[in-house]
Amino acid sequence: MSGPWVEKYRPQKLEDIVGQKQIITRLQKYVGEESMPNLMFTGPAGVGKTTTALALVKSILGEYWRQNFLELNASDARGIETVRNNIKNFCRLKPVGAPFRIIFLDEVDNMTKDAQHALRREMEMYTKTASFILSCNYSSKIIDPIQSRCAIFRFAPIKGEDIVARLKYICENEKFEYDEKGLETIVYFAEGDMRKAVNVLQAATSEGEIVNEESVYEVVSKAKPQDISNLITKALTGDFMGARTILRETMVLQGTSGEDMVTQIYQEVSKRIVDGKMDPEFYIDLIESIANCDFRIREGANPRIQLEALLTKFL
Repeated sequence: MSGPWVEKYRPQKLEDIVGQKQIITRLQKYVGEESMPNLMFTGPAGVGKTTTALALVKSILGEYWRQNFLELNASDARGIETVRNNIKNFCRLKPVGAPFRIIFLDEVDNMTKDAQHALRREMEMYTKTASFILSCNYSSKIIDPIQSRCAIFRFAPIKGEDIVARLKYICENEKFEYDEKGLETIVYFAEGDMRKAVNVLQAATSEGEIVNEESVYEVVSKAKPQDISNLITKALTGDFMGARTILRETMVLQGTSGEDMVTQIYQEVSKRIVDGKMDPEFYIDLIESIANCDFRIREGANPRIQLEALLTKFL
């Protein structure tokens, strides 16, 4: 295996990016005009924010993109000194062989409020020589003065069919066989996160020559959807001990964590309400119980005790 596939198959051009067609169409207009405003990319992890930013930078700045591009991860360097020193010194320099310079700040929602206010000032002062691309998971954590200075692009989770198409392309390039059920299982666990999907695919190929349902379950350490469905069905029909047995087998023998169990129970319950297989009022009560269980587990309570208590709410 030649390194991580998430890097090997990271799209280098805007047109190669998967699943964000409306955003890519708008960004390509900036490339044609060779100018762009300050941008903010917001959305969940693994949906292409950083990849899109890098592809946009290469398209606009051309062969001199390295000399005119500064990338900072705000998780590492998020204080006011970073803004005052690194960013200010970079913005002061004249662009080389390009219309302007670009600063890309990743995970900017982790920056302190003081640093964000300092950043706002830099964005204001260097509008003629530099443009900013900010990336974050939650735009609500960014101060309003910065948001008002940016064109905001909201990245959605990637659709299942787009993830499957990309996984097939990778399998064919790497000469691995696959079956549809195996790829659908990866999509189920990825939840719209392309990076997670590619990582699971690469891990699954280490199990053998074919990517199938079993090889995926070997590496994800999560419960099978059918087991979760059976668990909920038994609890709803009053078979507490049967549901408890499935819970024990899933957590103890398969090694599924309590947090993952809560998430999968929530997904199954939500699927049933969408399919019309559950009473809405009952669903509302269950969601409150699932939320309480999730909170207690994250605060340090014993996962098995909390999940067994959750099963009693289904009875």
